[in-house]
Amino acid sequence: MKGLIHWFKSSSKMKRWMFLILVGIMCVCYGIAEILVMDEMSFENAGVIIAVFAVGFVAIILGLIFLNKRAMEVVIESTDDRMKDRKNINVKSLIFDKTVYNEGPKIVAIGGGTGLDTVIEGLKEYTNNITAIVPISAYGEEASESRQKLNTLPLEDMKESMVSLAFDKNEMSRLLNYKFIDGKLRGIEFSDIFFEAMRCSHNGDFTQAIMDSSKILNISGKVIPATLDEIKIVAELANGYTVEEKSRIPEVVVDKFTKINRVRLIPSNCKPAPGVIEAIKEADCIVIGPGSLYTNVIPCLLVNGVAKAIKESKAIKIYVSNIMTEIGQTDEYSVADHINAIREHCRQNIIDFCIYDTGEIIPEFIKKYNMGGQDLVSHDTSVKGVKFIQRDLSAIAQNEFIRHDPKLVASAIIELVCDDLKYQDKQSDPQYIMLNNKLREEKRINKTKKENEKRIMKNRKHGKRESTTAVKGKSKFSTKYKDRIASIREADKSKLTKEKQEKKAREVAKRLEQEMKKSIENQKRYVSKTKNTKAENLPKKEGK
Repeated sequence: MKGLIHWFKSSSKMKRWMFLILVGIMCVCYGIAEILVMDEMSFENAGVIIAVFAVGFVAIILGLIFLNKRAMEVVIESTDDRMKDRKNINVKSLIFDKTVYNEGPKIVAIGGGTGLDTVIEGLKEYTNNITAIVPISAYGEEASESRQKLNTLPLEDMKESMVSLAFDKNEMSRLLNYKFIDGKLRGIEFSDIFFEAMRCSHNGDFTQAIMDSSKILNISGKVIPATLDEIKIVAELANGYTVEEKSRIPEVVVDKFTKINRVRLIPSNCKPAPGVIEAIKEADCIVIGPGSLYTNVIPCLLVNGVAKAIKESKAIKIYVSNIMTEIGQTDEYSVADHINAIREHCRQNIIDFCIYDTGEIIPEFIKKYNMGGQDLVSHDTSVKGVKFIQRDLSAIAQNEFIRHDPKLVASAIIELVCDDLKYQDKQSDPQYIMLNNKLREEKRINKTKKENEKRIMKNRKHGKRESTTAVKGKSKFSTKYKDRIASIREADKSKLTKEKQEKKAREVAKRLEQEMKKSIENQKRYVSKTKNTKAENLPKKEGK
């Protein structure tokens, strides 16, 4: 009985469809009763009865359809861990069914750092068939305390990519980044222990250990290294210098007032890790970037056979451009410069589409980047053989860093995948149905959000009370532009502090100047007094 009551709660959204079925039954019963008690049936009475029957049957059919649909949504809501936004559940062609997710498009993402993590974090909402190919390029760099104790590989990029593919990103990050603070394990990170244990349990087969790690951690896809060989990224600069340490490349470029001509790997014949070429050949879509162009993206493409496999693949190849330039790597670069750099290093065109951001970014954050020597990537698209796609990716600021929005980047990529499936006349394919319905749902949610924002702003403009959709105790402006307001306040505070420091410095300088003048005057008086004393004593000595 207790379980039955749950079906009638407002949160279950069942009562409305039950009521619709009940209305339909009443209409049908009324029509039957009218026929039974009627002695003579006129044309007008027959029309009324038929209309009542039609309304009743339609109400019953619609009620049953929507009642079953809602029951399915309730089941999925309670069983699928990926259902985070439970207020906007919409089941169309079973788009949230895990088996359909597993049958989603095969997407390979190549790169490293926060750029790659942003892309795969958004794509995991559309498919489980994600393969992230990341570089292991920290050989020769200073190892962390944890790596020194366990003598493990530099797996920072792989670890962060696994975190991004996890169902609960925060919990996975807390687990893998946990560092023991006491005992024999003091200073060692859990991720290093886990990966080393997996490697040893697979008799040193690191690739298979990583594959199985993805299953054990239950992430949406898999992460594999570009190569298992010990490599160094070497940068050849325009002034003839060569830098063999990845971490020092930006520093040397800035100090020598030069730029990067090209980068290469040592050894140059490094082999791709098992599974890399196979994943590229089987992919439906290959995404390159965003990320550090010369230290993350291009090194993955320089591994033997990777660029060739991408070129020969039938998948659509997409490059996601960076929003900001990077000091010592892509100073004053445009979108075209990024693509040309990839072409020059790979010696072939491996990009079909380029997605770049044209959204508005808070000026205060751009100013902070400008002060650090960075700027927006200019929108020069003068590259042949590449289709450029403008998107408002709504760059967001996290800890004052400008980032792509994972959901919007993923939706832009999936739109291209859907267009490709439509071009192949696969509108009835489960992949297309799932992706297309998911995209429509995301657009519906975004449209609803924008309409709510406009309505709230309109109400505030006319002096009306703000609706309950706004943040309690805060205006819409302060909610939407809280980062900007905080930035302005911080700038004003810094300016005020600087003015106080300058004022204090002027006061100190003025006081020192006065003390120096006073000291000089005292010295002059002393010298004058000494001379007068000598002059008075001189005649007395002669008289004696």
